[in-house]
Amino acid sequence: MTTVDAVVSEVKDRAPRDADIARHLEYLKVERRLAERTLAMYGDAFARLQRFASALALPLREAKTHHVRRWAAQLHGAGLAPRSIALELSAWRGFYRWLGRDGLVAANPVDGVRAPRAAQPLPKALSVDHAVALVAHRDERSDPRLAARDACIAELLYGCGLRVGELVGLDVVASGSAAGWIDAGDASVHVLGKGRKRRAVPVGAPALAALSEWLALRGDIARPDEAALFVSSRGTRLTASQVRSRLKARAIAAGVPAHVHPHMLRHSFASHVLQSSGDLRAVQELLGHANITTTQVYTKLDFGHLSKVYDAAHPRARRK
Repeated sequence: MTTVDAVVSEVKDRAPRDADIARHLEYLKVERRLAERTLAMYGDAFARLQRFASALALPLREAKTHHVRRWAAQLHGAGLAPRSIALELSAWRGFYRWLGRDGLVAANPVDGVRAPRAAQPLPKALSVDHAVALVAHRDERSDPRLAARDACIAELLYGCGLRVGELVGLDVVASGSAAGWIDAGDASVHVLGKGRKRRAVPVGAPALAALSEWLALRGDIARPDEAALFVSSRGTRLTASQVRSRLKARAIAAGVPAHVHPHMLRHSFASHVLQSSGDLRAVQELLGHANITTTQVYTKLDFGHLSKVYDAAHPRARRK
């Protein structure tokens, strides 16, 4: 007997009022053809729903919104994560929607009930030392053309805060069809960001030097008709997946003790600029955020850095 069959059998054997749950699980299994693992998760969610209702001697068909809110609060108090509570509520909501289709309940008591908001995780950024070590790393063992390309990629990701999609969309020459390009004379990179909004970001001297080195070698790899600035060893436009893979390998070779990905360098760029300048509005413009509340997460990241400095240096700080 499978896990789901056991759950269905258990629900059927416990009490007549569990028949709705049993029939719904059968419906999910036979008609919706849900995977066994998913069905087991639904079975657990319905078992908890049944326990909550049984504690109040309440038939499931008579549950009201205030009951569901109380049960969700009890799950939260028991330590269940907001995302897990949201999944639980989703299962219950589907169950009552199914009952409503047959006219067995007048209204869905789960509608309007939301899980607690999950805390927004802070973006992970490299320290300044690790970021510099990553972009300054030189791989003497690989193809010098690919090494120059990867060095230029790292410089632009960290030096300009580009998204990986913006980076791989860069062309060698500005044109009406180009998603982005670099104006070396003006020391700026022009990209097409989210919402198809154009923005220009300054390019520092190290990145321009890396660009010049890469352009001198790019013709040895790129196909004659390829417009992309960054190309693979086959001569075609580099993909975001390839950039992630190369950057990960570069970080390992540079001895950076973190799983480095392109967006981490964007986070590092924003955090380090904000730490040095304190100008949140400028960071917003550089990142291309439409709303400054999106950028404000970096103020929390900066405060985390300050807290660590305080804990390590202040005589009255709490030390572990």
